[in-house]
Order: sequence, then C-alpha cells, then structure tokens
Amino acid sequence: MGGEGRDPQAEVARHPILFFDGVCGMCNRFVDILLKADRRGLFRFAPLQGETARRMLPPLPGDPAEWSLMYLDERGLHDHWDASLGVYRRLGGLWLLLALPGIIPRRIRNPLYRVIARNRYRWFGRRSACRVPTPEEASRFLP
Repeated sequence: MGGEGRDPQAEVARHPILFFDGVCGMCNRFVDILLKADRRGLFRFAPLQGETARRMLPPLPGDPAEWSLMYLDERGLHDHWDASLGVYRRLGGLWLLLALPGIIPRRIRNPLYRVIARNRYRWFGRRSACRVPTPEEASRFLP
C-alpha cells in the first residue's frame, strides 16, 4: 500500500481499506455514499476482485455469493456486518447511529447479513465489470 519503507500497519491506521465486491450494485452504492460522507479522505477502497485484495486478504470462497464486505483497520480485518459497523464508527457523528446494530449479537446479525449477501445481485443488480473510479476518486482506490 504506499511507497517503499512505509509501515503497512501505520498506513492502514491512517487510511483503513474497505474491500467491496466491484460488480455488486449494492456494494458500489455503499462506496458512492462513503465517498461523499468521508470528507476527510480517510478511507481507501479496493475491489475484492483486485490485486490488493489478493495480496492482503485470505483466499475468498469460489462462489461470489459467499463473499463479504471486508474492512481492514488498525484493529485487524472485519467482515460481515462488522465491516460496515467499523466504517460507521470511523466516520463518527450521526453515522454512529448506523452502528447501533452492533448491540445485536453476532450469532443473530451475521446470518441476516449472509441472507442479504447471497441475494445482493438479484436485489440490487450486478455490473458486467468492476467500477472504474473517476479521476477525482482515483487516489482513493487501490488496484
């Protein structure tokens, strides 16, 4: 992530990475919202289909329906609902209200997340290719 000699942990602490399904309509809408909400430019974005994900994440299941939004920050890698909760907490302010589902035990919220994840292409659409960032967004996206 960054240049030679940089500490990857320190870089992730400054700029957490949201790994998203680059062809998923819902995931891309979430990225669009975050790009507008993140006025400080904290987050970096990387498609799960990309080089950064292959290098930094454990191997993904073969079936994209089993993939999960993933969020990497100084505390580690978060998946399922915990990924979006981490993003909301990092944004702060009124976004913290969206982190309230965090009070629901994982054993309840993660199966609900899996239902949404398995049906996301049917409910929210699927792109034919990964999103291409605009020139203004390019510095926020990792390959």
